[in-house]
Amino acid sequence: MKKMTLEQFKEQFNIKLNNQQLKAVQSVQNPTLLLAVPGSGKTTVLVTRLGYMIYCLGIEPESILTVTYTVAATNYMRQRFETMFGEQLAARLEFRTINGICSKIINYYGNCIGRKAFDLITEEGFKSKILSLIYQKELNEYPSENDLQTVITLITCIKNMMLSNEEIESLGKKENLPLAEIYKAYCGELRRQSLMDYDDQMVYAYTMLKTTPQVLEYFQNMYQYICVDEAQDTSKIQHKIIEILAMKNKKLFMVGDEDQSIYGFRAAYPEALLSFESTYPEGKILLMEENFRSDGAIVTAADRFIQKNKLRHKKNMKASRDMAKDIRLIEVKTRKSQYSYLTKVAENCNVDTAVLYRDNESIIPVVDMLERSGIDYKIKNVDLTFFNHKIVTDIKNIIRFAENPKDTEIFMQIYFKIGTYLSKMGAIEACRISEEKGIPVIDSALRYGRIPKGTEKSLKAMKTHIESILEESAYKAVYRIVNFMGYSAYLERAKIKDGKISILQALAANEKTPEDFLNRLDELAMIIKNKKNNYDCKFTLSTIHSSKGLEYDTVYIMDVKDGVFPEKVVANRKKATDEEIKTYEEERRLYYVAVTRAKNQLCIFDFKDSSTFNNQLLGINVKSSADKTKFQKSGKKGIIATDRKTSKAIEMLRSKSYLR
Repeated sequence: MKKMTLEQFKEQFNIKLNNQQLKAVQSVQNPTLLLAVPGSGKTTVLVTRLGYMIYCLGIEPESILTVTYTVAATNYMRQRFETMFGEQLAARLEFRTINGICSKIINYYGNCIGRKAFDLITEEGFKSKILSLIYQKELNEYPSENDLQTVITLITCIKNMMLSNEEIESLGKKENLPLAEIYKAYCGELRRQSLMDYDDQMVYAYTMLKTTPQVLEYFQNMYQYICVDEAQDTSKIQHKIIEILAMKNKKLFMVGDEDQSIYGFRAAYPEALLSFESTYPEGKILLMEENFRSDGAIVTAADRFIQKNKLRHKKNMKASRDMAKDIRLIEVKTRKSQYSYLTKVAENCNVDTAVLYRDNESIIPVVDMLERSGIDYKIKNVDLTFFNHKIVTDIKNIIRFAENPKDTEIFMQIYFKIGTYLSKMGAIEACRISEEKGIPVIDSALRYGRIPKGTEKSLKAMKTHIESILEESAYKAVYRIVNFMGYSAYLERAKIKDGKISILQALAANEKTPEDFLNRLDELAMIIKNKKNNYDCKFTLSTIHSSKGLEYDTVYIMDVKDGVFPEKVVANRKKATDEEIKTYEEERRLYYVAVTRAKNQLCIFDFKDSSTFNNQLLGINVKSSADKTKFQKSGKKGIIATDRKTSKAIEMLRSKSYLR
């Protein structure tokens, strides 16, 4: 293939790039970190650079490895390259996930030593079964789905972050789990069955590269040029694998943006981007700062917001587009007010619209209302863990116990979570007598139990509460359980976050009886599980994490309320721990990602003086709702405040000064 000049290349393939993009395309010979702000065309640059390497520099396609974060991203990147440069050339390039590369390394190593690699666990259910048995053995209790997911996430963290034994012990204490024992037993069981999980693939591949020169040399010679997409979402061990593969040739090109690193729970390691210059002293950092996606008002406000983060490279996102529309704040007093508003939006939706939220559970009351109204919607990344959460299970069990006060199995699960003040032995004895005499459990404790007077008084009160639950509305029943039966005190003692309660109360408010409420919870779980999306529908419900890399004409952001999103505000960094700052900055990045999904219209639900992120987005210092009202009347431009009662937009803030 005859080499082209850059101008010939641009002309033949109709390539139009700005100066920053063009500089990135031409950076091939040294380690390069390209920091690309949202909407800056990073995929276009990555694909164009691959073409430039082949057509202009004469590099063999087989010597280039392109690493992407997911299988879907791999397919998309390959498709983009095919569209631009043709299927034949695309077939000679290697687009892989990091696990795909690790699988190749492990198989090659196995061939070298004449041994078959361990079988890969591809079904999460099988992994969960192994961990469930270990959990039962170590904690002497059966784990919920949430418990198992927590353990799976922690094990992923251990392997991806390459934690030491001391760090595993420390993490276990933090999570109040015998994590070291669970981890050791899990790894031992996998080895016993000659199995490995996806995280093991990376651990084994890295070990093989580190300890077997023949394997390392083979892959360094094969992959002389390495391109990495979404580098901010890559874990520590993944960065180490890439680093060792690139060590010989030093032809590494990483694209990422630490401002968009939002996968800390999956062990993402944005620190690798911040330490790039020390890891690769001969390397360079390039910027792509022009956002082509969003309205100028959105870009300016988003950049103002993210500048307050400290764990980042210095860069300034600039808008390619003018300010055409203001950011709209929708003032609400409670989370519940959002649900009916969004139902009306969905009913009249005629442009590509997304509702974005931090936690999967946030959208369940909206789904409830949309289903009742027969309004179509799409939902991304279905997650049913809410319905199996401890709090949801407890509330359901307490109502079921009210329906059958002789159910000893349920009583043993709830007696210490409500105000019975029975000891474990007292509860067991009450259950034995209940089964023997066929009477309600609490009655058996009151009639035949040897209990202190204080406990007797509490049991009588609890008996009254239990009998009252079925006589009132679903909402009042849930309210009674949480506020009058001691359940909120239990959550506080157990240090369990109570965010699920408000969702349950919102759902209960739409049901007449507690029994209807229980049935509706089961119905909603099935509705969400079996939901088949109509891809022509323009109204999408998505977590912010699932919206990463996507864009929508209009975006609504839910639950931007201190204590929810962010979960905890760090007002004074000097008094905060490093871990608290790290967690808080990731929450800020998550909000930033949500804001920058919007192309034309950004709408955010605002809780007045309890929305720190909204205030910072708008560049105002608000200590109370009165301060915000004063700001809104000051004649500055950038936001439309929507009255909560009338839903009638009132244009405010006419000057552009705060956006500059």
